[in-house]
Amino acid sequence: MKVIVTGGAHGIGLATARLFHQRGAQVWVFDIEQPPCSDLLFTKVDVTQRSPLEHAFGQVGVPDVVVINAGCVTFAPLVDTSTDQWNRTVELNLTGAFHTLQLAARSMIPARHGAIVITASTNSYDGEADLTAYNATKAGLLGLLHTAANELGPYGIRVNAVCPGLIRTRLTEPHFSNPHLLKEYFRHIPLGRGGLPEEVARAIAFLASEEASYITGAALLVDGGQMAAKFSVWSEERAEFQNDHWVLRPKQ
Repeated sequence: MKVIVTGGAHGIGLATARLFHQRGAQVWVFDIEQPPCSDLLFTKVDVTQRSPLEHAFGQVGVPDVVVINAGCVTFAPLVDTSTDQWNRTVELNLTGAFHTLQLAARSMIPARHGAIVITASTNSYDGEADLTAYNATKAGLLGLLHTAANELGPYGIRVNAVCPGLIRTRLTEPHFSNPHLLKEYFRHIPLGRGGLPEEVARAIAFLASEEASYITGAALLVDGGQMAAKFSVWSEERAEFQNDHWVLRPKQ
């Protein structure tokens, strides 16, 4: 099995690439940085640049699975978000995803087979403050998801997405180093904690597998229940915050 993972040098992408490799796949990482794993095939490519990306796809041949994961985040209030910040985020998170999706589809259509998984976000649904560009691009990915699933289904190509919540990666490490922030943030998550890249990787691998053979156009939340909770789930009355997660007190 041939697998392409964009943005596979770190975080969710790296965990996904490693998992597919462990399961016997031939895995190509498309990234501007080299992953810290010699078992993965690496192609240095910026997914926002169409011609180099086309060349990279040509080197792989027809992939069985493409994981569209490359992305970035920009923190700024709505009124302070610069045009450069907006354009940079849209270019990578949305335009880069479009390029990758289109090239994957063109490669897979003649084979009448394939699975594509997009890394979206819980921010595809909500309007978390100071993330205007990020939220807009992640919402846009669901538009790509639904359209692609509709158009590519007749060719036997399934297109799905994962929507992670707060996952411990290089980008989010500053959040995980702030116990007060975690305590308040995790009040609203039924499982009482953040996630690990490996947990998202397993969801991606499921959606790409034959076990999900009748699933397409789906956006799978990998968020510890965050999007299911409207109000705070955890309080000091029945639980305590230990290190980086909430735990019920005895006999609760």
